[in-house]
Amino acid sequence: MTLVLTTYDWVPEFPRGFVRDIRVRWLLEELGRPYQVETVPLRQKSADHIAQQPFAQVPFIRDGDLTLFESGAILLHLAEDTVLMPGDRRPQVQQWLIAALNSIEPFIMAWIVNKFFDKDEAGAARREPLLRQRLEQLQASLGDRDWLMGDSFTVADLLMADILRIPARNGLLDDLHALAAYVERATDRPAFRKALASQMAHWKAADDRMAAG
Repeated sequence: MTLVLTTYDWVPEFPRGFVRDIRVRWLLEELGRPYQVETVPLRQKSADHIAQQPFAQVPFIRDGDLTLFESGAILLHLAEDTVLMPGDRRPQVQQWLIAALNSIEPFIMAWIVNKFFDKDEAGAARREPLLRQRLEQLQASLGDRDWLMGDSFTVADLLMADILRIPARNGLLDDLHALAAYVERATDRPAFRKALASQMAHWKAADDRMAAG
């Protein structure tokens, strides 16, 4: 049975390429697993949407009889028993995936909210020292390895690299050369490029539908 990935029907220009269904698309492309995309409205939250995602967010998936929300939970489910979560390193992969969500992303999101949503440059500047500390700690832990597990790209790298894309785009990794190279290595993978192209094509099709009335 084909997996169904649900995302928004349309979003404005700013978040395109970063809506979190990109993480699921990327993993599915890495695994070579077919999927189809369904949508929920961005602006008009429905009872059906909330029944499947209680916070009226995306993404969520339907995988056979299982409906699952939260990108981290989805990645853990889909990567189980695959090359992206090798059984002998499973606890360490899960550790790093959860670290990406709990120890890195909240500091990045706080900075993003100040800088891009609140337009509060002073607030964003106040966030930067602690965010910088977290990024430096991450780079020190990565060391000279290509990936968090060493030579093997895992689902933890997929999530960590996606989380780091906005800091990388906004110059926060410019002098963190190992971390910048890590993100570049991950996003140069064919599966990421295909997933990104797929998401951007989705938004373009939505624009075309709106233009056609």
